[in-house]
Amino acid sequence: MTATIFTAGGTGSRQLAGTGTLLRFALRRDRVLVPVWAGVNALMVLSMPSTLEGLYGTAAERAGLVGQMETNASLRAMIGPVFGDSLGALTAWRAGVYAGALAAVMSLLIVVRHTRDEEESGRQEMISAGMVGRRAPLTAALLTALVANGVLALLVAGGLAGHGAGGAVALALGIAGVGMVFATMAAIVAQFTESARLARGLTAGLLGAAFVLRAAGDSATDDGSSPLTWASPLGWLENLRPFAAERWWLLLLFAAVAVAQGAVAYGLTGRRDVGMSFLPSRPGPAEGRLGTAGALAWRLQRGSVLGWSIGFLLAGVVYGGMTEGAAELVGDNDSAREIFQRMGGRSGLTDAFLAAMVGMLGLVAALYVVASVLRLHGEETSGRAEPVLANAVGRLRWAAGHLVVAFGGSALLMLLAGLGLAAGYGRSPGPILAACLVQLPAIWVIGGVAVLLHGVSPQAATAAWGVAGAVLLIGWVGPALDVPQAVLDVSPFGHLPKLPGGDMRWTPVLLLTGLAVALVTAGLAGLRRRDVVSG
Repeated sequence: MTATIFTAGGTGSRQLAGTGTLLRFALRRDRVLVPVWAGVNALMVLSMPSTLEGLYGTAAERAGLVGQMETNASLRAMIGPVFGDSLGALTAWRAGVYAGALAAVMSLLIVVRHTRDEEESGRQEMISAGMVGRRAPLTAALLTALVANGVLALLVAGGLAGHGAGGAVALALGIAGVGMVFATMAAIVAQFTESARLARGLTAGLLGAAFVLRAAGDSATDDGSSPLTWASPLGWLENLRPFAAERWWLLLLFAAVAVAQGAVAYGLTGRRDVGMSFLPSRPGPAEGRLGTAGALAWRLQRGSVLGWSIGFLLAGVVYGGMTEGAAELVGDNDSAREIFQRMGGRSGLTDAFLAAMVGMLGLVAALYVVASVLRLHGEETSGRAEPVLANAVGRLRWAAGHLVVAFGGSALLMLLAGLGLAAGYGRSPGPILAACLVQLPAIWVIGGVAVLLHGVSPQAATAAWGVAGAVLLIGWVGPALDVPQAVLDVSPFGHLPKLPGGDMRWTPVLLLTGLAVALVTAGLAGLRRRDVVSG
């Protein structure tokens, strides 16, 4: 209350007092997160020119690709239209939308972490008891996001400068612009909910909506002119047209929207108390509906499961619908065929593409299982676990509820993805469902690593994100760069049979399942022995 009284009436410098200190603290806390996110994103973009050169080495091949994309609506929905046949323009086409989406995820995580997360944990109230202005935490969070996007932009611009300085700068600033639009969007969303998890989920949902709008618009037109495309910040990025007669004025649109949203966030944060929100949480359900620890875990995570489930079902439908288009695009290109075969096996091209898409969905499902497992970590460090454990609830029962949601939820996601793929492709669901479900042992191994880290050393629990990110990078970029098989084998996904189309091999499936069980068992044993942490 003292902090609220001190800062509420201040203006100007008093409102921003302590911003520099909070910024340095935020950058120190994110000294691993920012380099990893920016580095992985930049690596994805910078790897594209050499990959594309291997796939389309001649001007005629690149011109043919541009011509095919003009008539391939399904792949335009996935990647976007292409505006030029240079390696730089093709890089912007192939990586731009996804790099922008990753920058948005990085930015929303940073902003929510340093705003709503701090308020939810109670740390912000203690910080505000000092000489800290009302708007200093939000300012520090946005500046941290700006630094992160600036680092990403420098890496991309420097790495692509050889393909054209103007195009490299345009692409880099466009990616950073998307990141800052969603950073300020997250700052607004964080004012409306008391839960950091919900703030992240809602902002991620807005990002998903932006992707869907862009995809719908791009499938309708081949030049990015659809109103649906223009309704999405990701559509602004592709319409910036890096390496293809850049539209520099679009950078002003990014800046204007980011500034406007930031102003709204500043206005909202000055109109509420620390820890409160404009949409307070509803009271809990009546007695009897949460009679077990498992029921509580489901109550806490059901919204997340629902959101992920809808996303996987829709992704399956979209990927299934573009299967035939992908086969037509690859055609007789041996290099492109080899990449799909490294990702999806050496069966027919259609089966290889489906197997590659199933593998990508499995990699994304690994992110879900890590997020769901680490809900244990959030409940414990926020102090909410202690009242539960103070009753007749053992640690293993408490943890088991969340783990059932995490591991069972991943099975549900892959099942829905398989149904979506089958529906989109118009094929019998049996083989595709088998291909999706065979991904589960590798997904569960990543989840087991998260359980082990949380159980043995809760301070290191968030390192599970690094493990999941490394596996995602290997699976996404590794085949395109033709990295050695020994590197691909670091990922548990590298040992799975390539279905549909390939031969079913039970040995690696059973071994990975056993490894997942061992990791979870070791993690629960560690949780049972150590002290409960809070704060």
